[in-house]
This record gives sequence, structure tokens and C-alpha cells, in this order.
Amino acid sequence: MKKLLVVPIALLFLACGHSKGPMANATIDSTSGSTAKGTVHFQDAGENGVEVVVDLTGVPPGVHGFHVHEKGDCGNNAQNAGGHFNPNGMVHGAPDAVSHHAGDFGNVTADDKGEVHTRFTTHSISINTGTNAVVGHAVVLHGNPDDLVSQPAGNAGPRIGCGVVTLANAVASVNGPMMFPARRTT
Repeated sequence: MKKLLVVPIALLFLACGHSKGPMANATIDSTSGSTAKGTVHFQDAGENGVEVVVDLTGVPPGVHGFHVHEKGDCGNNAQNAGGHFNPNGMVHGAPDAVSHHAGDFGNVTADDKGEVHTRFTTHSISINTGTNAVVGHAVVLHGNPDDLVSQPAGNAGPRIGCGVVTLANAVASVNGPMMFPARRTT
């Protein structure tokens, strides 16, 4: 009887699943003199782009530049991350500008408790395929707002948080629902 229940339950999990693609994450750690930390989650939404979910704490209240940088190295207070991720050789700009770096995510705003909780969708990056793949690059939080026009990087000030984007668990990033290991029935 137990074996007969396993198949319908498995089918129910499959039917309730979603068709989103690969996922990636970056754990943001503070640089020297900063307390910023948190996570950035990337979810491939197919034709709808990539959904980015940002959850940070310990951020000075106010507006902060927020970008993907070219290298996946947060050493030397995130200076090793290099410039903005720019595989297409565009000029720096706002994320909704016709011309902007793939890593130009604009700004995020920390509330009076130093928290950032936001989500947005972008068509400028992919998760792990093509020249605009975000996996292996660093996400950097800056100390000042990005002015969205200054070249080459928006005059966003010091790097106060950084994390390298890694592909999420392969089981969870398959096009389909989260799959759980089968349980033995005896």
C-alpha cells in the first residue's frame, strides 16, 4: 500500500512545480570598516529575464550603488573584483538606459534600520550561459549612490560589501520543481 502512495505523491510534486530555470546566489560580506552583509538571489525566469532578490543588513541608511563586477574576487576590500561587468563594451548608465553595462543594476536603498529588501528583473544578464552569464562574477555594494551617468562607473564610492555569484544546487536549478531524494519503503 505504501508503494502505491509514492507515485501519486510524486506526481503531485511534479504538477505543482514551476518552470523557472537555473538559480544562483551571492553571499555578501562586508569589507573593512563596513557591517553590510546579506544575500543576492538570481532566478532565471525564461523570456521574462532574470529575477534578482536582494536582502541585506548592516547597510548605512540611504542610497547605494549596486553592481555586478567583472571578476569573481572580493579580496583587497573588493578592489580585486575589477570594474563593472561589461561583456558588450557599453558605456555606464542606468539599468533602463539603452546603453549600460550588463552589471549596471543602479541603486538600492537601505531603510533607517540599515536593511535592503528589494527585487527587480533584468534582461542584461543570464545565470550561467552566454557572454552575459553572472555566475563567477562579484556583486558589489557601494558606499554612495550611483549617479547613473559618470564614466566609467557612476562615482558610487567605496566598496562596502561583496560576494561572488555561484550556481545554486544543481538539484534545485533544474527546469522544474525541487526534487527530493526518494525514501525507502520497507
